[in-house]
Amino acid sequence: MKLNFTAIHFDADQKLVEYIERKASKLNQFFDRIIDGHVFLKLENTGQIKDKIVELKLLIPGDTLIATESSKTFEAAADAAVDNMKRQLNKHKEKVQDKSQARKSSTS
Repeated sequence: MKLNFTAIHFDADQKLVEYIERKASKLNQFFDRIIDGHVFLKLENTGQIKDKIVELKLLIPGDTLIATESSKTFEAAADAAVDNMKRQLNKHKEKVQDKSQARKSSTS
């Protein structure tokens, strides 16, 4: 899976990009038909503690999944977004399997 990065309101350093790529690459274990991915890194100056936002958008056959998380650090937000995406991918995979099993049982 290839990830595209967009940093909004700042320039992301290479260590951060590599960290997120390493974390997100594990998502292929949960769903192997991911077409494309895009990561948006946003820095909000709202005066709040959780001002680092990571939005992970994955394009899969027939759908687009989005996970958005905010935290004190981009690493923590990325971890939370990847965990959120794991749950979404597992749910999507179960839905696809249920549909295929329903088709098999209706044709039998």
